[in-house]
Amino acid sequence: MSALPGSPEGTAVTGLDSSPVDASPETLAEVPPLPEQARVEAREIMARYPVARSALLPMLHLVQSYQGYVTPDGVTLCSEELGLTKAEVGAVATFYTMYKRRPTGRHLVSVCTNTLCAVLGGQRIMDALSADLGVHHDETTADGSITLEHAECLAACDYAPVVTVDYEFYDQQDVGSARELVAALRRGEKPLPSRGAPLTDFRGISRQLAGFEQHADPAAAVDAAGAYGPTLEGLRLAAERGESAPPMPATTRQEPPDRGEPRETVRPTGDTGETPGREAADARVAAADTPAEEAGAAGSHPDAPEPSGRSLADQDDGTSTPAGQEPGTESQAPGTGRVIDGGHAPKRKG
Repeated sequence: MSALPGSPEGTAVTGLDSSPVDASPETLAEVPPLPEQARVEAREIMARYPVARSALLPMLHLVQSYQGYVTPDGVTLCSEELGLTKAEVGAVATFYTMYKRRPTGRHLVSVCTNTLCAVLGGQRIMDALSADLGVHHDETTADGSITLEHAECLAACDYAPVVTVDYEFYDQQDVGSARELVAALRRGEKPLPSRGAPLTDFRGISRQLAGFEQHADPAAAVDAAGAYGPTLEGLRLAAERGESAPPMPATTRQEPPDRGEPRETVRPTGDTGETPGREAADARVAAADTPAEEAGAAGSHPDAPEPSGRSLADQDDGTSTPAGQEPGTESQAPGTGRVIDGGHAPKRKG
């Protein structure tokens, strides 16, 4: 990859945002401070998990719902509440592209440019919107209305080309319809998605991803009825043609019942006169279901003969390495201090 780390091009290629958090004084002056309610809600999120640090992902979304991106204050809050270092929090925030490292517009517009979407016009949509808005990947318009990003995949290939706004789907787009959608968003309108809940904004969906209600009236968040024609097209064609998948062959192989670990291998009785280890090993051999299991149990038995060429260290008295061949002695002859060739004394000339 030729793009520099942290550049928009590098982010687009790798999917990772390695740029530092935007902590410039000008930016921070425009970001609302985190209210105490954010800390209260962070602790509410933590209470949902048996291990507190598992709450980090939704807590980062919570920070974005208040400040529009993962700010230094947001990193500090997560670090303090979870007992993590700021580096640990930052490592997560820079790995996932849904966590933004600089201020995000009122709406996040994502254009899929991967494979099928690209073939059907996704890249043309991205290029057109970029030209209209005067921004590139992961950049925000001057009026703060739109952040544009290219997406590697939006998991909706049957509706390609796909554009999402704040992660809500607008299916089967083209250059014209995408331009109309973005123009409406900049006017303050909120066109209904093709499917899913009504549109709010980036901070609203971040609050929902944190596990809280983003709509004042929960009844308003009912998903729109989707037209599932493209998804079901394969089934329709199969029914028309009388096609069906071949039946799976029946299996007749019977698996032996799992008798579990014998009691003796877990809790030796101590009544056999043997050590607990030997008693457990005897039980494993006796409980073997197959010759292979029996051979394995017998091979690991303490009384099993040691394989040829090996000797147990605790059965040897001292080292078995010949004198002068210990590591670091450089093949010195015992007691001479002379280095000898190949471990053998040099032959004396006649």
